Amino acid sequence: MTDGLIEANPERNAYFGDLHVHTANSFDAFVLGTVATPDDAYRFAQGEALRHPGGFDMKLREPLDFYAVTDHAFYLGITRAMADPESPMSRHPDAKALASVLTPDGRMRAFRVGAQFTQPMSPRYREIDDPATSRAAWLDNISAANRHNDPGRFTAFIGYEYTPGPVVRNLHRNVLFKGDTAPDMPFSQFDSENPEDLWAWMDALREQGIESLAIPHNSNQSRGQMFALVDFAGDPIDADYASVRSRNEPLVEISQTKGTSETHPLLSPNDEWAAFETLSYRVGSREPLQVRGSYIREAQLNGLKLAEQQRFDPFKVGVIGSSDTHNGSSGGEEEDYWGPAGMMHANGVLRGSVPNATGVYQGDPAFPTFGASGLAGVWAERNTRASLYDAMRRKETFGTSGTRIKVRFFAGYDLPHIDSENMVGEAYAGGVPMGGDLVARADQTPAFIAWALRDPSSAPLQRLQIIKGWIAEGEIREAVFDVACSDDGAVDPATHRCPDNGARVDVTDCRVMEGTGASELKVRWRDPGFDAAQRAFYYVRVLEDPICRWSTWDAIRAGGAPREGLPTTIQERAWSSPIWYVP
Repeated sequence: MTDGLIEANPERNAYFGDLHVHTANSFDAFVLGTVATPDDAYRFAQGEALRHPGGFDMKLREPLDFYAVTDHAFYLGITRAMADPESPMSRHPDAKALASVLTPDGRMRAFRVGAQFTQPMSPRYREIDDPATSRAAWLDNISAANRHNDPGRFTAFIGYEYTPGPVVRNLHRNVLFKGDTAPDMPFSQFDSENPEDLWAWMDALREQGIESLAIPHNSNQSRGQMFALVDFAGDPIDADYASVRSRNEPLVEISQTKGTSETHPLLSPNDEWAAFETLSYRVGSREPLQVRGSYIREAQLNGLKLAEQQRFDPFKVGVIGSSDTHNGSSGGEEEDYWGPAGMMHANGVLRGSVPNATGVYQGDPAFPTFGASGLAGVWAERNTRASLYDAMRRKETFGTSGTRIKVRFFAGYDLPHIDSENMVGEAYAGGVPMGGDLVARADQTPAFIAWALRDPSSAPLQRLQIIKGWIAEGEIREAVFDVACSDDGAVDPATHRCPDNGARVDVTDCRVMEGTGASELKVRWRDPGFDAAQRAFYYVRVLEDPICRWSTWDAIRAGGAPREGLPTTIQERAWSSPIWYVP
């Protein structure tokens, strides 16, 4: 079936998916006990149950619209082959240690064995690299995506993860291909740990007719390098760098299981919601995270400054969410959390939300701060590869913390009233959607339409916000505006905040207060501080009423109290891609 045979919606539909999923073909996922194949993963996304390495079933409340298996390109398929007695890889001296352990403690030991093969400074780096095995696994991933792709009903993208970590800096990207063909082998950290080399490879493929985009993730784990103001060599970034990066990386992952990368309290001290699901440590260590250069809002602000002063912006990115689970599944939900790391996260004790039999909280200190996140939202005419991909290219995308809130955002000089019968069509005609540029118009002040619809399976909506970043007198500024409140609340014109709607959660049993929140929040808004001469961006953030966090659910089921120091509740949320105002 071709795109032309599927009826298009010119006002576009909201589609939800996950573009960051690992299966048994990923080196680490198999070591962690995952045996789910790419086929299993795509069937899970379409509504089938999937067995967790811990021995229980995972199942979505409702199927997803699109999905991408993004196994690590380095050592692709290697550990899975080590467990296959028919494979030559099974004769490697460490094959049994890596592939045949059936307990969580054993998997942890196997993970430490495997680490020596993945560290560039290790003498055993690349020791188990086998191009023929990885080539077979890559073909397996490609063919699975093409088998499950069903235009109009379910979209399966071909993709993989590029996983460089120079000097323990997470510079990871997921690479997503538009069509049904892909290169003979994916570009991996074995080829280069420099993302600029990845972009050059992608540009070369584009000249061959193979279109792709890369989506950075876990910038919060990058030690300040994901959005550094210098290139990989340490030289100041320039217009050529910005052009190449923007062409290859139009989006960034804002929320996933290893934390949210929107912003941080140290960067946004006047944003009361900046601490949402932020990790305190680098995964696998007790090293505190480096904040500057690691978060998206700061990068977008720095991009404005570069555009103002040097006329280029390498950080003009839209956002999505995804999960990064290594179970073949998506991220799960707060009430039904599966953990992202196979056997190592199979229950509350292993993930650090519940003490063990001796009363000790065990595991990686980062594990309890992991989240049941996230999802990608895309506004597209059809549920097809081409339509979804084109929407991602134009950044008409949004990310969520796992909930299926639908978010729309428009800016323009000729926007309709929000009660118009054809509001969306008129908004497209008279303005620009999320991801777009709004160019200044002489002597006119733009209006914004922000609109959110709740996920019927999640909590009601509490507040709708617009976050503004701008340049004033050569310096970056930011502000958070509540623009619509639930429960007939009115925004305080002095503080720009909604009143407390009274929503509460009983954390002894996770019951929520009935009668608060909204099913829909919609507003036509003007910026009270708008200055036509100031370069700016705006994006929407919408928050639900609070519910119990997954760690609280774990504690209740274990018959204990929530772990001290962890949030007991969570406000699920969604973020739109920005609209950039160009003076």
